[in-house]
Amino acid sequence: MEKWNQTSNDFILLGLFPPNQKGLLLLLLIIFVFVLACLGNSGMTALILLDPRLHTPMYFLLSQLSLMDLLYISSTVPKMASNFLSGQKGISFLGCGVQSFFFLTMACSEGLLLASMAYDRFVAICHPLHYPIRMSKVTCVKMILGSWTLGSINSLAHTVYALHLPYCRSRAINHFFCDVPAMLPLACVDTWDYEYMVFVSTSLFLLVPFLGITASYGRVLFAVFGMHSKEGRRKAFTTCSTHLTVVTFYYAPFVYTYLRPRSLRSPEEDKILAVFYTILTPMLNPIIYSLRNKEVLGAMGRVCGMFSSRKT
Repeated sequence: MEKWNQTSNDFILLGLFPPNQKGLLLLLLIIFVFVLACLGNSGMTALILLDPRLHTPMYFLLSQLSLMDLLYISSTVPKMASNFLSGQKGISFLGCGVQSFFFLTMACSEGLLLASMAYDRFVAICHPLHYPIRMSKVTCVKMILGSWTLGSINSLAHTVYALHLPYCRSRAINHFFCDVPAMLPLACVDTWDYEYMVFVSTSLFLLVPFLGITASYGRVLFAVFGMHSKEGRRKAFTTCSTHLTVVTFYYAPFVYTYLRPRSLRSPEEDKILAVFYTILTPMLNPIIYSLRNKEVLGAMGRVCGMFSSRKT
């Protein structure tokens, strides 16, 4: 191992599963989830693009969420699967940087996008007459570009800094992808200052949007309870509960993982929690939005009917 460390700049990913039959079965399950996530998110994006009735700010934001989830899960699972099946655990220095960049970009951008989606519902329910102005196409595009841009800048800064650290102890990352906090214990310099910056960055990209989401839905709940129409209350509750379910699945494991001190964390626990926000959440999001949304289900019927009529 020492010889390998001295002659290579590559990293080793220790992986998620043991290299045995049980590990293979679990990997096949992850691959199945990966396929479902790819089909669900690409299908949701295509559905919103093809159905004119879904060309609204809410569904435009949802299409970006699906795109982020698609890139999110694709940044980790293929490499993890190829390493397990080939028996190789290595990842190149450049490959580690690319994987870290895309993972962090999607993680940060998705948090900001969820806050934008909460604001969209807040305006739609609490200020319906102002909705066309406050959530115009220009505003929607600015929200999306802002989410992608801020997420990319933050990700690039962390990735570049992490890859410039000297790693003199080992290059074996105890994770199934190049996660920056999992790389820091391998550095041969004091990283306390940088860990503090990671904490601040995580707080800005997780807690601030979460507070915005909480404030938006607090106002929404007051407005919903004041509605006289039962149908209006039901529709509002369905839409908001769907979004809050997605927010919970996204934020809970992220906050628990990244806002705890290193002394209270363990690599095995971090890897299990990472499965939730990197693999399970991207698979569940399109299912949650499709099964609990009559407009999406109706769009599915219309698009399927459109293609079947073309064939005949």
